[in-house]
Amino acid sequence: MKVELLYFGGCPNAERYLPHLRQIVATTSHQLVELEIIDEEQAVAQSFLGSPTVRVDGRDVEPGAVERADFGMSCRIYLTADGSRGTPPDEWVWRALDEPEG
Repeated sequence: MKVELLYFGGCPNAERYLPHLRQIVATTSHQLVELEIIDEEQAVAQSFLGSPTVRVDGRDVEPGAVERADFGMSCRIYLTADGSRGTPPDEWVWRALDEPEG
């Protein structure tokens, strides 16, 4: 499995989150790939929902994200049961890591 962190340069949430995501991925056999999104064209081509975005094997960790199409160079806000936040909750990442490939 491949875990991707998509972000734009200078995103404070991505910068703070990356060490934490590295710790999560280090406890697995998965590969972490960091992809900097540099412009609107790449954002649309990558279906980038904002910085930071986390995907496991190409699937966004946010439940329901597959239905979204608001791609672009923006900060990402995750709406959770505990309120809004700038990074995905660990349980979403772990759930995605536990899903069967395919």
